[in-house]
Amino acid sequence: MCGIVGYIGKKSAVDILLEGLTNLEYRGYDSSGIALNIDNKVQLYKAAGKLQNLKNIVEKNYSEISKSTIGIGHIRWATHGAPTIENAHPHSCNCGKVAVVHNGIIENYKELREKLEKNGCTFRSQTDTETVAHLVATKYGETHDLTEAVRLATKEIEGAYALCVIHQDVKNTIVATRRNAPLVVGLGDGENFVASDVPALIQYTKKAMYLDDNQIVTLTPDSIKLIDIDNNPLSQKVETLPWEPVALSKMGYKHFMLKEIHEQPDVVRNVLSGKLRAIDENITLNEVTLDKDKIKDLNRIQIVACGTSLHAAMVGKYIIEDFCGIAVDVEPSSEYIYRKTITDKNTLVIGVSQSGETADTITAVRQAKCKGSHILIITNRPDSTMAREADSLVPVNAGIEVSVAATKSYMAQLISFYLIAIYIAEVKNSMPANELADLKHELIVLPQKIEKVLAHKEDIQKCAKAFSSSKDFIFIARGINFPTALEGALKLKEISYINATGYTAGELKHGPIAMLDESMPVLSILMSGKVYDKILSNSEEAKARNARMIALTDSEDEKLNELFDYIIRIPEISEILSPALSIVPLQLIAYYIAEFLGKDVDQPRNLAKSVTVE
Repeated sequence: MCGIVGYIGKKSAVDILLEGLTNLEYRGYDSSGIALNIDNKVQLYKAAGKLQNLKNIVEKNYSEISKSTIGIGHIRWATHGAPTIENAHPHSCNCGKVAVVHNGIIENYKELREKLEKNGCTFRSQTDTETVAHLVATKYGETHDLTEAVRLATKEIEGAYALCVIHQDVKNTIVATRRNAPLVVGLGDGENFVASDVPALIQYTKKAMYLDDNQIVTLTPDSIKLIDIDNNPLSQKVETLPWEPVALSKMGYKHFMLKEIHEQPDVVRNVLSGKLRAIDENITLNEVTLDKDKIKDLNRIQIVACGTSLHAAMVGKYIIEDFCGIAVDVEPSSEYIYRKTITDKNTLVIGVSQSGETADTITAVRQAKCKGSHILIITNRPDSTMAREADSLVPVNAGIEVSVAATKSYMAQLISFYLIAIYIAEVKNSMPANELADLKHELIVLPQKIEKVLAHKEDIQKCAKAFSSSKDFIFIARGINFPTALEGALKLKEISYINATGYTAGELKHGPIAMLDESMPVLSILMSGKVYDKILSNSEEAKARNARMIALTDSEDEKLNELFDYIIRIPEISEILSPALSIVPLQLIAYYIAEFLGKDVDQPRNLAKSVTVE
């Protein structure tokens, strides 16, 4: 995920932009750039690599650059196009008067680019963002109104975006808008700010306004104008930024859970950052102290966890066994601690906990440590009790998760297991190099696919509304997505209180099929792969008992249209990585059902974020 920042006021814009980008560098480090209006001309300054490279360029030209009091900046995580200077933001039109920075993905950029090229536009980059610059310039040529040009352009754009735009001929004005990507406006005295996240502006102002989807804001030094995509004026809701950590802000979302679901593309990038550098380089896990000899001597792995972390562990078992050929046992910590601990120095014990303070899991890893096992902890809190017990540590870097129902921390745990499995496989040389390269590439592009799911929530909302009155719910899957079925069911029952259960699809006819009738929804996770046809057959068995059928799939199979009442389609993905994508629609289904029912989404009854008692 990229980071954007904009400033307009009386101060030197470049200092504020660079400071803001420094505070957003966690969002990307492939390239960076700024656009400033200097002497009535838009000037771009870009650099590939770390932000420091841009700072070095600015330093050499500071006397000229520092005169500008308006500008926009960008820090990039490369999606479309390599991390080069040409692909770095800001992007401009052919005449050079428009500059645009963008966070998100323009899904229909190829169609837009073809249309714009036919109209005479010449493209310099391989990015999706450059289409926005040309499109806004085209609309401005028709309207001579920058806000209107942005508004009309967004009507043609499909996908997720946060955009900031300046124009050489429209002095002292920044126009910004968003759809399925965060954007916050900071209000000052004779100056205003815009950014992807609060850290970019918190030191300059405590007053903020979070944009909602399809809202467009026009900033001048002394004013803010807010409209919707249909040009209707909107009232402004200004909030005072809290003194507590900025992660405790909902960032304009109705609930923390929805915010945290939308943060998952960033979470994946954060987990991968510094660990997966390139598809032809080995995984780097700096805090994992297992050396090659220890890994080669491993004859068994045990994973202990509770709740959502247990489901992540079940996926971990599947991929470690598949990638590494090592037997893996997964057990709830609460069960593990009350039986004989059978482990030794050749056993790796992995404890998984979002908080790192789960009492049962702490006890479990301590028992295993007494037997001489190497302890590896996967946690969101590297300062926690479990982290201190660890011989090796994989911090998941999900950030503070406020909602009791875990979403982004589950995603972070899944990605951590993929990294661990690849790491061990590389040491053991248990997977072909080409398969490892393909898998690494899929991990790198996974955030884009999650963003695409988040940008198309309409079908999920309709499905959730249709089934919000259900008293019971069944999720079925096979193989690696059985844990996904369990986690989808858990999310639903946690926040909606609907009696939801996950089953392996083959077990449906061994008892649960007795519950099926026209009142029972059955959600089938039908990802393309070796078990697709089997799950399809199990779904037909459920349909024959009049169950109401939902499909979650990456398949375009036309047979599904007759079998299922609702079909939720997600981007194509390999079966082995599909749990990390298929869980997102299930989180959203749970969220929207709970919202329709008027439940307390973030604080469901009887639950706590960290279970510190056995």
